[in-house]
Amino acid sequence: MTTAFDPFDLAGTQLANRIALAPMTRSRAGEGGVPTALVAEYYAQRASAGLVITEGIQPSVVGQGYPGTPGLHSDEQIAAWRKVTDAVHDRGGRIFAQIMHAGRIGHPVLLPDGLIPVGASAVAATGQVFTHEGAKDFVTPRELTDAGIRETIADFAAAARGAVDAGFDGVELHGANGYLIHQFLAPNSNLRTDRWGGSVEGRIRFALETVRAVVAEIGAARTAIRLSPGNPYNDVAESAPEATYSALVRALEPIGLAYLHLVEGTAADRTLTESLRKQFNGALVLNPASEGVTGPEALALVEEGVADIVSYGALFLANPDLPERLRAGGPYNTPDRATFFGGDHRGYTDYPVLGA
Repeated sequence: MTTAFDPFDLAGTQLANRIALAPMTRSRAGEGGVPTALVAEYYAQRASAGLVITEGIQPSVVGQGYPGTPGLHSDEQIAAWRKVTDAVHDRGGRIFAQIMHAGRIGHPVLLPDGLIPVGASAVAATGQVFTHEGAKDFVTPRELTDAGIRETIADFAAAARGAVDAGFDGVELHGANGYLIHQFLAPNSNLRTDRWGGSVEGRIRFALETVRAVVAEIGAARTAIRLSPGNPYNDVAESAPEATYSALVRALEPIGLAYLHLVEGTAADRTLTESLRKQFNGALVLNPASEGVTGPEALALVEEGVADIVSYGALFLANPDLPERLRAGGPYNTPDRATFFGGDHRGYTDYPVLGA
């Protein structure tokens, strides 16, 4: 029987096990979106994951959605990420960079030179974003023109090239949780009537063209995408996601991506997860629905063939040696939610390992 502790061949990248560190925003990058030595320590501590997936990294200045998030659009950022990847590889780990353009999720106070967030359409998200000036209402984004869309896709491709230059084993495009790619997929945030909207075919076009541009730059075996069908996070509304995501996955299938990463919001999402898995012959990474923090029960998803790899978020955040703890049956450190975003080493690199 296959278990989560067995090795896995991820499109040519050899993984020690089938447990992944899920991408989680931690907001601890330095000035100019440059990852620090503390960031390198954080990821190196979790290198026993079969696959480490970084927090969302913006591919351009305007792609930033939160304070203290890192970028992959300058030489200084790329050089700093090299120290992170070296630290993970030195401990035998494999690491993918998640490239995330926040789109309309953000605020002008986070951006330089009078920039405002951009989106699929000029529709503001309901809610607020945390900034260094406190919580602020989301603003109406600037609708991307056709030329702007092409430039944004080029930014993703350039960031992917920068990731490979920085030593990453591959990249995961963030098409989930209400950020830019998801904003193009969702009918309430994409009101366009041109080729980038309207029909299902139009709404999936941005995701597909971005994937194709990245694959052209770094190859399919180093490219993946994360999706969260029906997830309402960041004011996305997808009342009937089956048609959209089935069409998208069918179009992605022949490209030969390294993996598809699905995020479930509720237990009811499992039906769609299983349907999409049947349509995708590549590896499936699953961040499963759970009551509270995903726990050891998720390991059974690999044994049952629901997923090839299971990604852990908060539990891995609090347990840097999570694979060892899962194999031993615990015990587990409790995540401190007060230190999830921003700050120093506390709640970041100071969680104890077994035997400490």
